Amino acid sequence: MLGQASVPLVGIVDTAVIGRTGDAVALAGVALGAVVINLVFWTFGFLRMGMTGLTAQANGSGDPREVEALLLRALGIGFALGLAILALSVPIANAAFAIMSGSEAVTGEAGGYVEGRFYGAPAALAVYAMNGWLLGLGRTREALVLQIAMNIANIALDIWLVWGLDMGAYGVGLGTACAEWIALGLGLLIVGRVTGANVFALARRVPRALLLDRQRLLRLFAVNRDIMIRTIALLILFAWFANAGARIGADALAANHVLLQFVNVAAFILDAFAFTAEERVGQAYGARNRQRLLRAIRLTGEFALAAGIVFALAFLLLGGPIIDLLTTDADVRDMARTFLPFAALVPLIGMPSWMLDGIFIGTTRGRALRNAGVAATILYIALDLALRPFDNWGVWIAITASYLLRAGGLALYLPRLLRDLETGK
Repeated sequence: MLGQASVPLVGIVDTAVIGRTGDAVALAGVALGAVVINLVFWTFGFLRMGMTGLTAQANGSGDPREVEALLLRALGIGFALGLAILALSVPIANAAFAIMSGSEAVTGEAGGYVEGRFYGAPAALAVYAMNGWLLGLGRTREALVLQIAMNIANIALDIWLVWGLDMGAYGVGLGTACAEWIALGLGLLIVGRVTGANVFALARRVPRALLLDRQRLLRLFAVNRDIMIRTIALLILFAWFANAGARIGADALAANHVLLQFVNVAAFILDAFAFTAEERVGQAYGARNRQRLLRAIRLTGEFALAAGIVFALAFLLLGGPIIDLLTTDADVRDMARTFLPFAALVPLIGMPSWMLDGIFIGTTRGRALRNAGVAATILYIALDLALRPFDNWGVWIAITASYLLRAGGLALYLPRLLRDLETGK
């Protein structure tokens, strides 16, 4: 939970540092730019999610060499994909902004933020892989250290570049990119400590035949392909949400982005229980132990529900002062306060979808994740279009309902998962 609590600090710090300047257009630009970065970077979120389930299963079945091979494969794939993103950053950004509804001023600020963030692409994707691997092993303390170090670096660099050097939205993006490179260096040191060898020695220690084993690679790509499709579908969902705010105006886009920080805090911290479910369920599934699997689901679910209630109440009681802390623009503050109850509702109705994500990621049921994610996104977009006459009220009703759609889709696959466990599939 501590590790996950620090994850959304990247977005919160980015929002607060630029929001305290009182420039609603710059804040809206960071909001729009963050959508583009999330859409591009988290397209490859399978490097975190797929790695957790596969690593947990390999560890649960007592295969330490495959555990090490998984890390090397994911690091190589992540760094290579990050270099490709960096090389194609200009056409990617141009294509993304061409379909967004932001004004010229907002898009200009967003372009600066995106440019800065793209410099961190190789490091960011490699860190995804290391985080997934550490979580799959249950090494949450090491994952916590990695995340906190990145956030401390991000805070310091953002303040220096924006408030000190007046670099605006570009400085926010560049500061986060530099923090991601710092995290990569630290992550490699942590991996060395866990495995007892640095990454180069590890590459020599793992048999090449195992590292390039065709069947294992095919399974890796099959699982990651489905998770990637699911991730893209959900990224489109949240990009649509941001674009819906941009369509209404800069104030709505900025206010929705401020409230999204509340949602992110709840999602990431409650995801701690989902990550625990990934590791525990993955190990139980690898060992073919139904009792352990059901116990992991029950315990993590009960704790997640209790935490969701606490977050909902906390947002309602403390949301106003937090909004004032994140932005000084009066119109943005007023709009954010109006729609705060929706953000407070998300921890409760989003909890089942996050927990089911953890269960299906831990058991590497990529097809179920893919189908449920795509269906939820299609239904969400249809609902948002139907509610457009209600402006920002319709935007928030639709995004809130999307969590129920995701949970419902995955719940349909749960009985089959338990049957497959019993039959050894």
